[in-house]
Amino acid sequence: MAEIKLRRLEQGQTKIKNVPIAVTPEGFWCCPSPIVFQKTVKTQVPPDKPKSSHTNQNTSVQRKQTSVTEKKPGASSRTCLVPDDQRTHSSDAPVLDASSVNIETPRPKVENVPRKVTIEFGEPGTSDLKLILLGKQGIAVKLSVHRSILVENSSFFANKILSQQPVFPCIEIDDCEDVEVYVETVGLMYCKELKQRLIKQSVSRVLCILKVAEELGFTTCIQTCLEYLEAVPWVGEEEEEKVVSSVLRLKGETIRVKPVLKRVSSEIPKPPKDTISHILELVLKSNEERGRREMKSIVLKLLREKNDLSASGSADLCNETIYASCRSSLDSLLSMFRKAAEPNFADDKSADTIEPVMKSMVLEADNLLWLLDILADRQAADEFAVIWASQQELASHHTKLPIVSRHHVSKITARLFVGIGRGELLPCKDTRHLLLQTWLQALIDDYSWLQHGCRSFDRKVVEEGIGRTILTLPLEDQQSILLSWLGIFLKTGDNCPNLQRAFEVWWRRTFIRPYVEPTTGPMTSMAEEQ
Repeated sequence: MAEIKLRRLEQGQTKIKNVPIAVTPEGFWCCPSPIVFQKTVKTQVPPDKPKSSHTNQNTSVQRKQTSVTEKKPGASSRTCLVPDDQRTHSSDAPVLDASSVNIETPRPKVENVPRKVTIEFGEPGTSDLKLILLGKQGIAVKLSVHRSILVENSSFFANKILSQQPVFPCIEIDDCEDVEVYVETVGLMYCKELKQRLIKQSVSRVLCILKVAEELGFTTCIQTCLEYLEAVPWVGEEEEEKVVSSVLRLKGETIRVKPVLKRVSSEIPKPPKDTISHILELVLKSNEERGRREMKSIVLKLLREKNDLSASGSADLCNETIYASCRSSLDSLLSMFRKAAEPNFADDKSADTIEPVMKSMVLEADNLLWLLDILADRQAADEFAVIWASQQELASHHTKLPIVSRHHVSKITARLFVGIGRGELLPCKDTRHLLLQTWLQALIDDYSWLQHGCRSFDRKVVEEGIGRTILTLPLEDQQSILLSWLGIFLKTGDNCPNLQRAFEVWWRRTFIRPYVEPTTGPMTSMAEEQ
């Protein structure tokens, strides 16, 4: 707390300016707009402006301007540019208007002296207290306020005022982060309907008011700000984070923050497993192609984000839910394959019998491919490789179905080979070998259709994945699989995966740079070309 001192203003450093301000129905003079603050701070005295030597004449003109201004309705504001290093103080002198102060002869080159902006407004005739707000960037605001209003609404001011012995006519607050918001918050103490004053404000502005209201202990304003934040939409994640962090920072038993936080947290705990399971079921059972496709993309993206599901316990629950959906889709797919592989199924000419089965097969194969993508992103697809490699019955029915329906199953096999080739999943040797034995021939049978009928099919990536998967096996298994592939490739050419790169590596390992065991010492290995 500090008492306002007399300030002596030197010629050339003072510029009196009327600041437009508005009066509320309650009689409080509102803070000028942000534009007024900005323009006031940037105001500069032209360095080449000629200065009159008749100081008395200038003083009388300024007094005349002041008297004219005071005759207008309400109290007009003033902006005074005051050099910090040219002020003199008197401990006993009250605050005087800039126009009534004797102006001394200016020092040379006063335009180079730093200036400080002072904005004064309020109704001095009815107030009984001066509030000085000292902000950053050299802004000083003097408010004419009423002790009773400040004591009634602010615990901060109540403690300041009630602890004064004797009572001082001024309270000063230093280092205000945003003077304009401070002024507006003090002005809200004079308003009966705070909600109506905030209703047209932006969220960021209300958060600034909320912060100042908390510092001043303005409980009514705090609660009104919280009611506003609970009702108004939040635009974007950044604004949501600002609101949540600001609300969580509030302290006090009487402050009700739960209504606002209910937007981002639930009081009824629901295991993520149940919620995710329900979402997956809705997506997997949908028959609307566009909505299905878009929601699969969104859910996959959201599951990739780092969130609470990244915790080990929640991650395990989520993976269990996904695998439960995998088994359900796989059971349905196998059931459709069995039905379509029946001898009399193809003889049935009824579209009502064939089409639903074929559509269901395509749907479930697409579901499994999507779930595999999710598991691969979560580095949890090893078990899927085990499950898929053991589907000998499904693979046996594969050749009995039309390629237009069955090739979707081969896309799952191709995705597994790509994942193994990239190191996204690391199934054991037996699983990798069984996967190749069970599904490689089916993939080769559908390869021509996959190349020409699937836009998303990347031949080079798939061939690299198959080749790398083969090269992870023991050399004898590599030889068996690659020689079998060679016989097919020499007959079908481009209608078969091109595994020449893997074949070359196997050849070098076998004939050019084989592992040799010297008579003494450990086994020596040569670098492999991959």
